[in-house]
Amino acid sequence: MRKKKVDANAIKSFALLVVLVTAYQAMAQDAKTPYPNMAPVEQYLMDRTAEVALARSAAPESISRDAEILVLGYHGFETAIKGKNGFVCIVERSWTSAPDADFWNPKVRTPICYNAAAARSLLPRNIKRTELILAGHTKTQTDETIVAAVDKKELPAMEAGAMCFMMSKQEGYGGFPHLMFYFSQTDLAMWGANLPGSPVIGGNDPAEHVTTFVIAVQRWSDGTESR
Repeated sequence: MRKKKVDANAIKSFALLVVLVTAYQAMAQDAKTPYPNMAPVEQYLMDRTAEVALARSAAPESISRDAEILVLGYHGFETAIKGKNGFVCIVERSWTSAPDADFWNPKVRTPICYNAAAARSLLPRNIKRTELILAGHTKTQTDETIVAAVDKKELPAMEAGAMCFMMSKQEGYGGFPHLMFYFSQTDLAMWGANLPGSPVIGGNDPAEHVTTFVIAVQRWSDGTESR
């Protein structure tokens, strides 16, 4: 948890970055060298069984056990397991789940489980972004293509009720369990976001017309308490 980025839409917001900065400070500190370019594709890939398990850890077992699971291949995400409940669990990589400094960091692994509304509206953007990156597009080219596709309605607007779980204890780099809610360009004040004492953090991405709200939760997906 970019992402976040926790996903590409969320991380662009400064407000959300404030919340997620602890999740990525260790990442930046551990990096001995910057990541100015894409690493060989193999470095971003995982063992398929391990990736399925990591993806499922994003949400409580009662949700993830019947979710569709996507895994990363050489040309993009592929369906590893068909789902039954409308949820889609995935391990996103750095280009959708990390700050710009770690955009190409092959160590980034971010388990996310989208509900059906988010799987139909937000996830297609991250799938498309991944396909463009693996096809050799630069970050700038990818961003421009995604924004243009959103403006032309080639990629869908956020669907009502879109949200995701990011509750994996294996999120890494000091992350915390939280839920994310997505809207099409919404007033942050509607949720009382970013106000003193409010547990709600919000951020806008005007380029992609997305508003993201983040709410921390007390427990990881395995039921243990977050410290």
